[in-house]
Amino acid sequence: MQNSNEKEIFKVGLVGSGSIGVSWAIAFATSGHDVNLFDSDPQRLSEASNDISTRLSILATEGLISEDPKRVFKRIKFCDEMSKAVSDSDYVQESVSEDLALKQEVFAQLDLLTAPNTILASSSSAIVCSLFAKDLPGRRRCLVVHPANPPYLLRVAELVPAPFTDAAIVKRASNILESAGMTPVLVKREIEGFVFNRLQGAMLREAYCLVRDGVVSANDLDRLVREGLGRRWAVLGPFATSDLNVRGGLKQHAARMGESYARMGAERGQHDPWTPDLVKLVADEIQTELPADEWEENVVRRDLSLMILQRAIRSDSRFGVGGSQPDMEADT
Repeated sequence: MQNSNEKEIFKVGLVGSGSIGVSWAIAFATSGHDVNLFDSDPQRLSEASNDISTRLSILATEGLISEDPKRVFKRIKFCDEMSKAVSDSDYVQESVSEDLALKQEVFAQLDLLTAPNTILASSSSAIVCSLFAKDLPGRRRCLVVHPANPPYLLRVAELVPAPFTDAAIVKRASNILESAGMTPVLVKREIEGFVFNRLQGAMLREAYCLVRDGVVSANDLDRLVREGLGRRWAVLGPFATSDLNVRGGLKQHAARMGESYARMGAERGQHDPWTPDLVKLVADEIQTELPADEWEENVVRRDLSLMILQRAIRSDSRFGVGGSQPDMEADT
């Protein structure tokens, strides 16, 4: 079904009304889609209704949605039976606990309750689809769609198909997510933790070690990330950041810092040096968006973006952060 602007409106079924389920409901509803939200716990479902209403009001107050939040809220139905939430859905997003047996049980029910071409997606943070959907008759329509949290603000999600997932299902899931204002990122093969949590986990492992070893306090480590690395990464990813930190780009950065990073990794028992072939592979891909002959211009664009971010933080530092300028000249 389509509205007057010819935007296709999808029926979305959500299973689980915890923080992720609530966030998905807001993400889809604010994008105009019809949402059915199910939870087996009536109290949790009632709390979810209040949570969603409150967050929609805040989004409207902050100017992040232009619609009346009450109108958006009316797109969401709260269901006390799974069948009511998913039976006529185009797309179903499961957001139950990170428990393999539970996900197997839920997906077995979803496979029975939904139409043959309904997409069945999991918000799994680390468990791959092959582990909970491999024995299902409808496994071809199953995949992981792992969002950044909360997805109504951080509108990016990893699409992680299993080897048995139909390519047409992956494409359709990507289109539905894009229609909800999400940026889908394809993970090319199944791996525990996918990409988001692999990256997050690597930083957390090192962070815990640095605190354990008496190198830095937990609060000061957070300050370094919040006021330095985090701000840079809010504008550019780690590869693009490195590319613009050194004249000559990623290849020059790797030449300067590669051996040091390899030694740091070896301290933690990791031996993954950046080989010339790997650096070239990454550099060539990054330079499709950041051409080497536009390095100076891109550095200026980066700095202007950081200035905009700095002004926003200074004008509304609700966590008591802000103040110091990010270091935009460091080589690391």
